[in-house]
Amino acid sequence: MTTVSIVDYGLGNLGSVMNMLKRVGASSRLAKTADEIASSDRLILPGIGAFDTGMALLDHADLTPAITAFAATGKPVLGICLGMQLLLDSSEEGSASGLGLIRGKTLRIPEGDGVRVPHMGWNLVEAVRPDPLVAELPADSRFYFVHSYRVVPDDENDVLAITRYGVPFASMIRSENVMGAQYHPEKSHAFGMRVLSNFASL
Repeated sequence: MTTVSIVDYGLGNLGSVMNMLKRVGASSRLAKTADEIASSDRLILPGIGAFDTGMALLDHADLTPAITAFAATGKPVLGICLGMQLLLDSSEEGSASGLGLIRGKTLRIPEGDGVRVPHMGWNLVEAVRPDPLVAELPADSRFYFVHSYRVVPDDENDVLAITRYGVPFASMIRSENVMGAQYHPEKSHAFGMRVLSNFASL
C-alpha cells in the first residue's frame, strides 16, 4: 500500500481517519497545500457540516483547483460524508458550486412516518454492483451515518451502494477514480476498516 493523503481544510475527523488507516496497515499524512495534494498517491476528502462552509474553506485555502487537478490524473479520490457531497455539482443546502467531479446534486432527505432528519446511527449499506471498493463486504454490512442530505448523481451508473431510510439513497458512489461514502468509515468498526483498506489498495 502507498500513502493516503487526507485533505486538511478545517473539517472532518482527521485523527480518526488516520488512526483507522493505521489499523489497516496503510500510511497516511495530512495535505494542507496544493503542492501536498499534487504529490499524493491517493486522496481522502473528509467533511462534517454545511456544504457552503466546506466549499468556502476549500476555496479560501486555494485547494479547489488542486483537488480537481488531482482527480484529473486518474489517481483515487474518496469523499467522506460532507466530502462526498462536495464531489457533486451543487446542494439544496446552499448556493455554492461543488467540485463537479461527479455530475449530480445533493437534496434534503424527505421526512415522513418514522423518518427523522438528520439520519443518525447505524444502517445497512447494500452494494448494487461489484467494485474493488466494496470487495469482501458482507451483505449485512452496517455503517454509521450522520447527515440530513442525500446525493443524487445524474447517471444512475455512478451509484455504487444504497441505504434505505424512508426512500433508498446513494450511500456510496463511484465514477472512474472518484468515489464517495456518505457514512463515516472511521466510526464504522470492521466494515469501515474494510472500505478504507480497499481504498488504500486501489
